[in-house]
Amino acid sequence: MQLTATRIITDDLDALVAFYEKVTGISATRLHPMFAELRTGLGTLAIASSATVPLLGADAAEARANRSVILDFLVDDVDATRDALRDVVEVFVNEPTDMPWGNRSLLLRDPDGNLVNVFTPISELRRPGTAEGPGLTR
Repeated sequence: MQLTATRIITDDLDALVAFYEKVTGISATRLHPMFAELRTGLGTLAIASSATVPLLGADAAEARANRSVILDFLVDDVDATRDALRDVVEVFVNEPTDMPWGNRSLLLRDPDGNLVNVFTPISELRRPGTAEGPGLTR
């Protein structure tokens, strides 16, 4: 089994797609008026309208209700990314911070309130391609 995508359900598909396009620099692929994907080399962020929820099962998901999942995005320079996102992001949860597990991280909220972590490995053990690192590529 392979994790291939993470999906966010939203009441405002256009606004959330525009936000993630600005944050990531990736153009979304619109597969349907109610569904879009931002594809990276490591996985896909899918964004679906709350109008798709009945197709999943009654009350299977609820827009703007997440309080436990964080989307992680690998970047080359967290501090430069913070500066670049200044006019895009409304809520920064913290400023770039060195975490004890070897990443420099910036936590923010998307327009629906979902947590987004933008990070850069700062420990040699966390750098992509190292023997004990996560094997991520940029």
